[in-house]
Amino acid sequence: MVFGGTVGVGILRLPGTLAAALGDSRLIVLFWVVGGVYALLGAVAVAELAAMLPEAGGFYVYARRAFGNGPGFVVGWSDWVNQVASLAYGALTAAVFFGKVWPVLAANPRALAIGILAAFTALHWAGLRIGSTLTRIISLSIGVMMLVLVVGCFLTAPVAASVAPPPPSSAMSLPLLSLGMLAAVVSALRAVFLTYDGWYSAIYMAEESTQPALTMPRAIIGGTVLVAAMYVIINIAILRVVPLPVLAASQLPAADAARVVLPHGGAELVTVISLLTVLSLVNAVMLLTPRILLAIGRDGFFTKKAALVSAGGTPRVALAVSSIGAAALIMSGSFEQIVAVAAVLFLLNYVSAYIALFVLRRKEPNTPRPYRAFGFPFTTGIVLIGCVLLWIAAITEDRRSGMFAGLLLIICAPVYAWVARRRRLAEVAKP
Repeated sequence: MVFGGTVGVGILRLPGTLAAALGDSRLIVLFWVVGGVYALLGAVAVAELAAMLPEAGGFYVYARRAFGNGPGFVVGWSDWVNQVASLAYGALTAAVFFGKVWPVLAANPRALAIGILAAFTALHWAGLRIGSTLTRIISLSIGVMMLVLVVGCFLTAPVAASVAPPPPSSAMSLPLLSLGMLAAVVSALRAVFLTYDGWYSAIYMAEESTQPALTMPRAIIGGTVLVAAMYVIINIAILRVVPLPVLAASQLPAADAARVVLPHGGAELVTVISLLTVLSLVNAVMLLTPRILLAIGRDGFFTKKAALVSAGGTPRVALAVSSIGAAALIMSGSFEQIVAVAAVLFLLNYVSAYIALFVLRRKEPNTPRPYRAFGFPFTTGIVLIGCVLLWIAAITEDRRSGMFAGLLLIICAPVYAWVARRRRLAEVAKP
């Protein structure tokens, strides 16, 4: 789940983005290491919450326990919207890659994306075991293919060091601590942190894990370390065979590296890897998204039917609602705006979880904690401050999306009030 929910096409594209923004190979590798350490500190904090509260629902569970029903509802609602947007985005991206592999499928990407959603919905409808098995198969396939690419890069003669100056807009070309340099650095960091997003995917499945007190910390922390190591190695491998000026201008650096390593079939290999990573993401998100509605429904803030689980372990009503929501986004003309809003909202999950850890440490000091966050409160404080700064940067960069995100959160207030009133009336009506 951690691998499938984190590794996406970003790692195949972003080395070029960072080369253009930073202009130095050592800085590129350093930023991936910093991103990995930052993700690991976040994983350490969330691992404590996951082991302490091994329930389905993810960030909603922690927010509700720490802050109460209202804030928990807001976090759960925004998280569900974010994951549904990820489903829609992933399905559309997969349709584009399918069109590259089989051009005949490129005629109607929206219809193909909905078909992909329908296929995964049918697989998950049959039961949890099929979805989890599919996760393992796809993740293993991606790992093997990336390993082939990396090994090929290290077996190929390295390129000579470039004497060309770095791009004029890169951090290396701008005056130290100038606004332009800081903007380039912040942009690069945001891109790296976004590529690491997904390391928490396993928390949504905590309730269905055997020995969650042991499994959750191991999966979250171990999975994050694995992904970070892979990201750093992939970047070193690409930098070894692709000159920095070429890398800075590349839209898909992994394909450029593959052409050097495998002149015949290299580009096709990267296309297949890209397709599999997107399908893996869709599969992982489809596993976790219904669990948010399941938890909210079980607590009485959505239809109780969302909490019904089939014999195969699938919350079918929640799955259907999530898939229909993603399909509606695909057909909507405002899809790109929803994705932009989701890119702002996802930081709310991090902020709520890190603050929840502080609150629960103080509010429930005697609650059993099978795992305790290493370095707390300092490590958790670092990632919390980092998230708040990233949030401010994201809103400043895209104020329109920030306003829409704020409006979406404000709408939660009357919706929650109405749902809470119905819940109270239902409890009073009970004999």
